[in-house]
Amino acid sequence: MIVKHLEEIVDTKDDIDTKTWNSRRLLLTKDGMGFSLNDTLIKAGTETLIWYKNHVEAVYCIEGEGEIEVIGGETYPISPGMMYALDGHEKHYLRARSQMRMVCVFNPPLTGAEVHDEEGTYPLLAPISD
Repeated sequence: MIVKHLEEIVDTKDDIDTKTWNSRRLLLTKDGMGFSLNDTLIKAGTETLIWYKNHVEAVYCIEGEGEIEVIGGETYPISPGMMYALDGHEKHYLRARSQMRMVCVFNPPLTGAEVHDEEGTYPLLAPISD
């Protein structure tokens, strides 16, 4: 059984902070679950280009408001209780009007070191050993 508390992740190597988001990585490849789980804060007033070419992601908003705009497609408002799943590797913009708190699940699982490249993609990385 794996038991972790968010407080144990904050300010560690599994707490990735960028200009537009802060991802606290709770479950990673090394945990052997076949998916990863993040508690992510999207910073207010930001826009992030995202294109998960190598992953699928499900996102559940638990706090804040914003929108997801699928490039070449629709724009969906985000508010608490809304879930979206990027099952088709959709390239999109994520915009936060207020700070949003999101629960994110990735497959294949993240190693913990991923950040978006210039295309908005997470590369497939080899597992990190502790």
